[in-house]
Amino acid sequence: MVLAELGGSITRALHKMNNTTVIDEKALTDCLNEINRALLQSDVRFELIRDMQINIKNIVNLEQLAAGHNKRKIIQQAVFDELCRMLNPGKPSFVPKREKTSVVMFVGLQGSGKTTTCTKYAHCYQKKGWKPALVCADTFRAGAFDQLKQNATKAKIPFYGSYMESDPVKIAVEGVERFKEEDHDLIIVDTSGRHKQEASLFEEMRQLSEATKPDLVIFVMDSSIGQAAFNQAQAFKQIVAVGAVIITKMDGHAKGGGSLSAVAATKSPVIFIGTGEHMDQFEVFEVQPFVSRLLGMGDLSGLIDKIHGVVPMDQQADLVQKLSKGNFTLRIMYEQFQNALKMGPMGELVSMIPGFSSELIPQGHENESSAKLKHYMTMMDSMTNEELDSSNPKLINESRMMRIARGSGRLVREVLELMEVYKRIAKEFSKISRCRNPQDMVKSFPPHLLKQFGGVKGLQDMMGMFGGGR
Repeated sequence: MVLAELGGSITRALHKMNNTTVIDEKALTDCLNEINRALLQSDVRFELIRDMQINIKNIVNLEQLAAGHNKRKIIQQAVFDELCRMLNPGKPSFVPKREKTSVVMFVGLQGSGKTTTCTKYAHCYQKKGWKPALVCADTFRAGAFDQLKQNATKAKIPFYGSYMESDPVKIAVEGVERFKEEDHDLIIVDTSGRHKQEASLFEEMRQLSEATKPDLVIFVMDSSIGQAAFNQAQAFKQIVAVGAVIITKMDGHAKGGGSLSAVAATKSPVIFIGTGEHMDQFEVFEVQPFVSRLLGMGDLSGLIDKIHGVVPMDQQADLVQKLSKGNFTLRIMYEQFQNALKMGPMGELVSMIPGFSSELIPQGHENESSAKLKHYMTMMDSMTNEELDSSNPKLINESRMMRIARGSGRLVREVLELMEVYKRIAKEFSKISRCRNPQDMVKSFPPHLLKQFGGVKGLQDMMGMFGGGR
């Protein structure tokens, strides 16, 4: 996945510092220099890196830290916070509201995946109950309307465009007016892109913006654009009021650091990332979980959310019941790994497991991460029912580990690794099991997962059936 190499390099720098006997100014500087090199090699803009280093050194004043402070933890937290700050412009993006029709205009260079992203964006809101529509105002690229028409038809989303009209402004105005009359609450306008910045492109964008008066302008950026990202994003921002960024092709292996620079250039948040060609390979972007996965710290809420996307509702209810009793067992983890393997590309998924750094997945070898989960499942196949159904990891002692390793044809250290993964995941799930009533349970659930249970009321009703809160 994009930025996997960057995440691995930063993680190695932090681990190297952790192995240092004394954390002094030299150790901090060496660690930051390695992180700086990793960011530069990933095409992050130098000015952003310089500011990050200055901020970290201001936060981590080793001379003023009192004895007893965990300096390693403070440095790691500072790195985490600064990476989050780099990706967070400090202001939220415009969010469409049901009360009125919202017009969203997409801009970007040709080849960035803009037309496909328009349909994914519409499809994402359609699944939430919105009534979206697509307008093709791209009259420059041959086949643009055909592509949008094909995508929209497949997603069952109304669309508007013309083979005869060459004026994109006229098409956009007509399309927006038609869909407003038809009471569509989200109208998405796809605009022309070019292979490079051109005065004609920017003038066209300006005219389209003035004519359609969009509530939000989204800049679509290819993650592989590299160092040019800052200047390109800044140029678009100067012509139209870019309010959000969507990064595409995050399933590739480009260095991808330029995407961090684009956020700085537009001073606008990343709201979605595209992780593949399929309609559902489109995810809401959240800064802290993303950075957490980047640094190998995992993203259990994201993992749970993804898993529940392929689990039938009756099985979800069963899982909630088990968790409410505090019974997160190896068997439950086995079942969730089975569900995970149904979800396609595994690189991103495995990075959501705490302790699994991005460097676990070698470049071009995403299948190895699927194999990793399968190896874990093979080891669990060699466990007894007692071991699988126990929520006490201490039950599997050294002799049992040796038996499991022999039975599965794996190494003892791999069984030990499996148990460490189980303990980390069980710790996260225990946050749910500690809830004393349905309301607390609701607060522990990731927002996207909560929606799948029918919102707050749906989950509370389900917990009531299981005796939650008693």
